Amino acid sequence: MPLNIKVLVLALLSFGCVSPQEILTKQAAIEETLENNFGIEIANNDLKIAANNQGVLNSGFLPSLTGVAGANYNIEDQEVTFNDGSTNIVNGAETTQYNASLNLNYTLFDGLGRWYNYKSLKETYNLGELQARQTIETTVLQLFSVYYEVARITENIEVLKQTFDNTKRRLTRSGYAFDYGQVNKLDVLNAEVDLVTDSINLLNARQQLRNTKRDLTVVLNTELQRNFEVDTIVQFIGELQMEQFVRKSDTNNVRLLQARKNITITDYDYKASKSIFLPSVGLSGSYGWNKGEFPVTSFASSRTTTGFAAGVSLTWDLFDGGGGITNIKNLQIQKDSQQLVLQQIENEVKRDVANANDAYQNRLEVFRLQEQNVVTATNNYDRSQERYKLGQITSVELRQAQINLLNARTNKNLAKYEAKLAELELLQLTGQLLNVNF
Repeated sequence: MPLNIKVLVLALLSFGCVSPQEILTKQAAIEETLENNFGIEIANNDLKIAANNQGVLNSGFLPSLTGVAGANYNIEDQEVTFNDGSTNIVNGAETTQYNASLNLNYTLFDGLGRWYNYKSLKETYNLGELQARQTIETTVLQLFSVYYEVARITENIEVLKQTFDNTKRRLTRSGYAFDYGQVNKLDVLNAEVDLVTDSINLLNARQQLRNTKRDLTVVLNTELQRNFEVDTIVQFIGELQMEQFVRKSDTNNVRLLQARKNITITDYDYKASKSIFLPSVGLSGSYGWNKGEFPVTSFASSRTTTGFAAGVSLTWDLFDGGGGITNIKNLQIQKDSQQLVLQQIENEVKRDVANANDAYQNRLEVFRLQEQNVVTATNNYDRSQERYKLGQITSVELRQAQINLLNARTNKNLAKYEAKLAELELLQLTGQLLNVNF
């Protein structure tokens, strides 16, 4: 073996000896994504805001309590004429007043507006949960598209290693055979060229693997140079279970659930807007303290009062200029539009589920055919090796059989992960992505 070939082989083997210890399982990847992913964190923060908005503190059902305090000071020149005709003139008369009170206001009835607003806020929170779920589903699908790409390249590297080892053994045998005069120099040169090609393919695959692992760490929001391996075992969901998921897609699809929730929210907003046709009844109460110090021109030099006050008020907007009626009409139109949106999404979801199901079934069939193709290519390569040893075929024919096996195995890996991703996309459309084991 020439020196440059030996150097390449040694460098390739030493570079591939570094093996990561951590195994990043699918479940661990999901847990890290749910905990660290930026998009999911933002969605959870939005959900917290919706939870705050739907609380009783934002409902309008609680009274308002206001504390008021103040002080006034006046200095002025006064001229006072009494009933008996006498006059009193005071220059620089000082008046000091202090007051403090607690005021309570509560709306007993507002035409049911706040009741429907409160129910609307509850449904808005539920809509926020669905939006957070959609974000999680999209992120999990993104996670596995990268995770399975790492797994695919990992398995391809194992295939390339075996191809590299087979070519290296072939080069060794060709070298011995040439030394004993059994083959010509062309077989050795062909083996050397093929070994360099296999080495380059292996180096490029390892570089691709490192890059894809970095892509995965971005989704996980973890350390960029993290050293790990992934689980390459793939299990598919049973056909009967998948059929059940497909049949129930119209009740579990997150887009449909959001569209229906938007209709409910719009309906509550419409009902709340009709509260303008009814009166509102309010209750008010206060407890106050007042103190004043007056000049000699007043009937009293000082006065202090404390006491309670309460009242009930009724307000009825008989006509607000037409804005309320216009708002009601617009909300009715929005309700009709939401119904149309729902019908549109129902049609789109049916189409998407049908397309995804066909794609899934097709890729499963392709995967089964690729598995059989690997068996055939393996048998062909084994026989070609025996015939090559007997001198019945050339090294070029053996190399072609080797390439056919390499392509068959890498195509099988590609078909396997494409079928799994098609399954995950179908699960997302049926609303079951977060309810199954990966």
